Amino acid sequence: MTTDVGPSAAPTRRAMLAGALGAAAGSLPTASWAADPEKLPSLPGPGEAFEANTLTDLARARAKVPYVAPKTNDVPAALKALSREVYETIRPAEGRAIWANRDAGYVLEPLLRGAIFETPVSLFLIEDGLVQPVPYDRAAFVSLGIELPDLTAETAFSGFRLRARFGDADGLTNFALFQGGSFFRLVAQGQDFGINARALALRPADSRGEEFPLFRALFVEVPAPGQPVVVHALADSESATAAFRLTLTPGPEASTAAIDGTVFARAEIDHIGLGGMQGSYLFGPLDRNRVDDLRAAAFSVEGLAIRNGYGEPIWRPVHNPQALQVSAFVDRGPKGFGLMQRARAYADFEDDRRHWEQRPSLWLEPQDDWSEGAVTLLEIPSDSELNENVFAYWRPKAKLAKGGEMRFLYRQHWSKGWPDPLPPEVARVCGSRCGHGSGGNRRLFAVDFEGEALFQPGDIDVDLGASAGTITRQDRFRYPERKTLRILFELDPGGERAVELRLALRRGQARASETWLFRWTA
Repeated sequence: MTTDVGPSAAPTRRAMLAGALGAAAGSLPTASWAADPEKLPSLPGPGEAFEANTLTDLARARAKVPYVAPKTNDVPAALKALSREVYETIRPAEGRAIWANRDAGYVLEPLLRGAIFETPVSLFLIEDGLVQPVPYDRAAFVSLGIELPDLTAETAFSGFRLRARFGDADGLTNFALFQGGSFFRLVAQGQDFGINARALALRPADSRGEEFPLFRALFVEVPAPGQPVVVHALADSESATAAFRLTLTPGPEASTAAIDGTVFARAEIDHIGLGGMQGSYLFGPLDRNRVDDLRAAAFSVEGLAIRNGYGEPIWRPVHNPQALQVSAFVDRGPKGFGLMQRARAYADFEDDRRHWEQRPSLWLEPQDDWSEGAVTLLEIPSDSELNENVFAYWRPKAKLAKGGEMRFLYRQHWSKGWPDPLPPEVARVCGSRCGHGSGGNRRLFAVDFEGEALFQPGDIDVDLGASAGTITRQDRFRYPERKTLRILFELDPGGERAVELRLALRRGQARASETWLFRWTA
């Protein structure tokens, strides 16, 4: 069950219908204080052993000393002044990507600092249990009309890209990207990069301002042929340090990341975000009333799926609000949540450049007890399809005391399909639409449920409710050839500026569909 619908649920589901983020999602922080870098525990040196506890011990030690901000004003002008488009033309020279001369099924491409990527990230390889820094050689890169400067290995890189061979496919294609803040992305075979994952988030959309942890060092184990790639990541911020072990496995239909993370608190933390993920939503079938665009839709995220600790499957379509909205789905022991791209046809978007139908869904499954907390959804006003204005994460209820540690385990599925599992008797929402109603400010909604079980003998009951206003019309339309049942209803909000809507199908007392939730705003 959920407890987040209707005005009486205000303590568990908060709507901020005015204001803006203190820091836009994806931007980088400005350090307010720093310590002496010489007192900071150092990274492993060339030839040193890298063991299972090396990074966690390092993160724990760093959390006991004040934060040292990375130096970002030393990016050479030739790189800093680049546009994003020109920066992205910088590539490894032929045969110079790491592992290009091995039959590993992967190549690793270091990414230089430049354009908006100013934070230095130390890159290391781990082979036979020993650490080797990734060197910088400007002859190992090519670019369009750019003379690359000489750089040191300590200050050259901002992250890396992994290319992989998917199954028996010819050649190597995009698989993973680690760059900016504590962000990383994966794709399945043939997909374009879409949703960003965040290893750690602190105070998202908080009135005190968001704090953005940064990857400071990335250690990549040299993979054996046919085996996953293991990445060890050290993150750092004013309030915390963190160590992550990510096991990355490419797949034709879904790529996975198994993540083992531990956070160490420099100060008390009362708003932490685990399993963060963000994508873009400009417009779609639910909110075309303010859009003048020849495309059918423009988004990399269609909605938030949740399988809560009570076993209830929830589908919450996202939208582009006129003011920041925050929704908290209070839970205990969630089974999973994710930002989904369910629209998979060209006709869903008709975008010949972006091809949103090729972007991955991202589903997260905790692998240990996440106890009490809330799946939290931020929807940020946006006028650009390039803004990643939809952000979801798990917010634990418990605070992390200064000097405390928090370990967590989860698995991510970056998929072409709908990786959020449902029992066969439970229908899935396959479409949501909204338009002008019969008059005044009334709104007409159409929600499509898809599933074989909807057309088996027996009555289907509709459970529809609104937190305010009046439902003035309700109809259903059956489409057996598509295994789809459409529920059409009209909302008269009266003088209300926001209404929470809830819709589900039942067979008697048995659940027959996901629970569709939506917040309509004037």
